[in-house]
Amino acid sequence: MGRFAIRLLTLALFAMALIAVPLLTPAHAAGDENPSPPASGSKKDKKDKSSSIDDGKFTAGYRTAYATVYDRSDYASAIEQLKALGHDDNAAVANLIGYSYRKLGDYKVSQIWYERALKADPNHVKTWQYYGLWQVEQGNRDEAQDHLSPIAPLAGTNSEEYRSLAAALEKPPGTGLVY
Repeated sequence: MGRFAIRLLTLALFAMALIAVPLLTPAHAAGDENPSPPASGSKKDKKDKSSSIDDGKFTAGYRTAYATVYDRSDYASAIEQLKALGHDDNAAVANLIGYSYRKLGDYKVSQIWYERALKADPNHVKTWQYYGLWQVEQGNRDEAQDHLSPIAPLAGTNSEEYRSLAAALEKPPGTGLVY
């Protein structure tokens, strides 16, 4: 087989895997399973014709890191995988890095990543939720309430993100629960 045929076959198998994996993967209540791909031209020259393939690489890499977080709870590995994507400026990536640091107990670094995610996309609902849960864990209930407020107009009060943060706020302070 020629190189071109091998590459074409590999690309076809990769595309089929991208379609099949969501059908086989159990749904999660958390995370941005399908983040927006990085903007074309961010990190690459706009004349680069491989941007559509790079979007596929980004999506596949993100999904791998997502599974590392939510299926295996291997937060340190997920941080490495997410940073290796080279798109720390993507809100979904920054948010998942922040979440991973929070789960590792590094609240200061986690906060930096949540703020980076909101700077990249002030309407990123999952970041508002996770940063609000971060605030609850830190005992900052007023700030957590401030993080709940933007979720309602963005996703609605019946969204999983809103309900999750609202439920955390309803629990008595000092219960020591980690979200």
